[in-house]
Amino acid sequence: MKSIVLLFFSVTMSCNLTWAQLDSTRINTAVDTVGNSGLIMRQSFETEAPIDMVWAAYTTKKGWESWAVPLAEVDLKINGAIKTNYNPQGQIGDSATIVLHILNFIPQKLITLQAGITNNFPQFMQDEADDFYNIITFEKTENGGTKVISYGLGYKNEPRYHKMMHFFVKGNEQSLLQLLKYLEGE
Repeated sequence: MKSIVLLFFSVTMSCNLTWAQLDSTRINTAVDTVGNSGLIMRQSFETEAPIDMVWAAYTTKKGWESWAVPLAEVDLKINGAIKTNYNPQGQIGDSATIVLHILNFIPQKLITLQAGITNNFPQFMQDEADDFYNIITFEKTENGGTKVISYGLGYKNEPRYHKMMHFFVKGNEQSLLQLLKYLEGE
């Protein structure tokens, strides 16, 4: 696979941090081509936090509200959903709500998500919304910590994606660093 510079699509998390506070070397990001026209993004990190804590950060209301958003609702089941809102004065279900559909999961091992693409996304992404998936794996490390790998699937190897996704890399790294800060009690 041919590597391409940092490209990633994700629903970005708004965090009140300055870049000077963040150690982006903790997040490993790579994007490779798949076939002639696709991209797969792999992003990973390790933490000393135990796997049950990391899993809860991704799959519970308390977890999401501890590191990512002021408002969250989680229905952890196959065909369930994670609904979030970055507006503390908003509410789940209003026009600012972001919905991540839970396609499947294996507790503390894997979760597959598909974002509900709204009108806030570029038209070409709305047209191809059924193609985008995020598979996140969780692995217990030898020292009792956790390794997380996130795979973004369904993106096209086209200039319009390259330009747009470059923006999402920084937002996603910032979000994952905020997660690490929460997990490690900083």
